[in-house]
Amino acid sequence: MNSTPHGDDHAPHLREHPTPARPVRAVGSAAMPSTVRLADEFFYLAHDDQTGRSRLFESATAYGLAAALLAELYGEGRVTFEGRRLRVSNTVPPKDWLQHLVLDRLVAEPRHTETRTWLAYFATAAYQQVATRMWQLGLLRQQQVGRLWRQRTVYVPADMNTAAWSWARLSFQLRNHQRLNAFDVALAGLAMHTQLDPILLDGTPVAVRAFLRQQVEQAPPPLRDLLADLGAVVGSAVLSHRTT
Repeated sequence: MNSTPHGDDHAPHLREHPTPARPVRAVGSAAMPSTVRLADEFFYLAHDDQTGRSRLFESATAYGLAAALLAELYGEGRVTFEGRRLRVSNTVPPKDWLQHLVLDRLVAEPRHTETRTWLAYFATAAYQQVATRMWQLGLLRQQQVGRLWRQRTVYVPADMNTAAWSWARLSFQLRNHQRLNAFDVALAGLAMHTQLDPILLDGTPVAVRAFLRQQVEQAPPPLRDLLADLGAVVGSAVLSHRTT
């Protein structure tokens, strides 16, 4: 995947605060960190704020989280998107450990430039990686489910109000035709292209869904290109899911 620097465009408005160093788990704390990251917000959006159960099928959640991580790097000015291709524009490691990990992989594989290839690659571990980052910050807690010999770990929001905020904020703004800021445009785009929007906007008139599309279409062109590829891979996964 191509790591050749290309262009200086980035979206600093997607990151309003400096990112902290690799986080240490904040035991017993559910306080929102100083930086709200896009993948963390999408994780909240895609899961029930009480049980942690996914609102989407597994592939859609995974692709959405992978796209959110790439969008975080775009917001940090490390990558950009042109058509169906991803290009690394700055190889300086971000302070956040997970962003650093993702960027290192992009730089290490300069032969591969197709955004869909990277979405498929990062989707394989995105859930665990994002959940781990949130757990380290005290935003999620681990819960063991299943029988003793077949137990698995699920991640449940540590604080219901914190977890529900992204859903409530986005739903309220869209239902009331309020213009979204750049961060929420990206979050709304992730929701729309993972087919989460019918749940988010359940019971709303067609005009509200049209307003959502209008807002997402105002995203910067590189972000729109990323979202278009996200929509394509999720659409293929949905079709495969329904025919198996």
